[in-house]
Amino acid sequence: MTALAASTGGAHLDAFGHDPWWLILIKCLAIFVFLLVTTLLQIWAERRILGRMQQRPGPNRVGPFGLLQSLADGVKLMLKEDLIPAVVDKPLYVLGPVVSIFGHHTPLQVTDLPVAVLFILAMASVGVYGIVLAGWSSQSPYPVLGALRSAAQVISYEIAMGLALAAVFLYSGSLSTSEIVAAQSKLWYALPLIPSFLMYLVSMVGETNRAPFDLPEAETELVAGFHTEYASIKFAMFFLAEYINVTTVAALATTLFLGGWRAPWPLSLVDNGVLNTGWWPILWFLAKVVSIIFVFYWLRATLPRLRYDQFMALGWKVLIPASLVWIMIVAAFRELTNEGRTRLQTLAYVGIPLAIVVLVASFFGDNKAEQREEETTVEPAESAYPVPVLSGGPPVHDVTPQETDTPGGGR
Repeated sequence: MTALAASTGGAHLDAFGHDPWWLILIKCLAIFVFLLVTTLLQIWAERRILGRMQQRPGPNRVGPFGLLQSLADGVKLMLKEDLIPAVVDKPLYVLGPVVSIFGHHTPLQVTDLPVAVLFILAMASVGVYGIVLAGWSSQSPYPVLGALRSAAQVISYEIAMGLALAAVFLYSGSLSTSEIVAAQSKLWYALPLIPSFLMYLVSMVGETNRAPFDLPEAETELVAGFHTEYASIKFAMFFLAEYINVTTVAALATTLFLGGWRAPWPLSLVDNGVLNTGWWPILWFLAKVVSIIFVFYWLRATLPRLRYDQFMALGWKVLIPASLVWIMIVAAFRELTNEGRTRLQTLAYVGIPLAIVVLVASFFGDNKAEQREEETTVEPAESAYPVPVLSGGPPVHDVTPQETDTPGGGR
């Protein structure tokens, strides 16, 4: 970071708003270029990693190690003929895919807000509009079904994601990204808030429509989903948005759970935190983001696609209730800690009632499962003919002469 970051333990809200306009413009342009280059590298890395996991070479023809394959694919898509079906709603169809530096000490962050995380979540949820417009304007049943799936998916997993992040807000006492990173100077939130971290990881995969949750573009039943009628550069823009969204949610996970730009322990203790100054924070931040992006590729290479009912049940029946219970636990811990309770007293006040609730819930859950099992058990129908059992062999049906299809069987 900068000298300011080194002396204060990180950038705070009062560190923003003092940069000249040209420095803010350079930061914005750098982020835009970074996201575009990251998308090209992500496509190449995903194909290479999947090839390695599936025992095949992956792209290896264009450029060294196939590094220029993504660029070649982009050029090919731009030069392909852009077909527009005659029956589409043309305006909506076109809008669907579109929706210390030079001596200045500045935080390596464009800006921050008192409600920065809520702003990020709001902007991420806007992306579903492009998918819905693309499906609706195509005037075809399969894109419409894919668009509706995506809308339901984003709503379901946006709720779970927001609830998973609520525990971070309670623990840090702030919605500012820089304040949350500063609060993780001693311990990353991925450890004390590991249920929130795991729920966020699952939610971010569903939010980005990635395997095994890529149901809006399930080619087995919906052809290619919401972008079935798109070609050329419009088709490529959907995937550009998807990969940028993957980078965004990975960066958010790094910021809120993995200490942001801070060096991992024990490297953070070297020379009184010298590895948390200068340009080192960029290296740590990128390393954490790349590690989370690798998890996306790993999931795609190893897990099959879920059924849609399983996917929605996971969001509404598992993630959201579990998030609500976990938020109550975190809130109780924070309140009891603020009142001066010891850790043992806090565990007693929160853990014992929680254990009772879990035991009662599991008891009733087992009873309901047994009741459903009994209700769905079907008594075997009695056979119209006797089934004698020969000793030492399987049951044999007693076929009468009238039942045979032979010429002498009576038919």
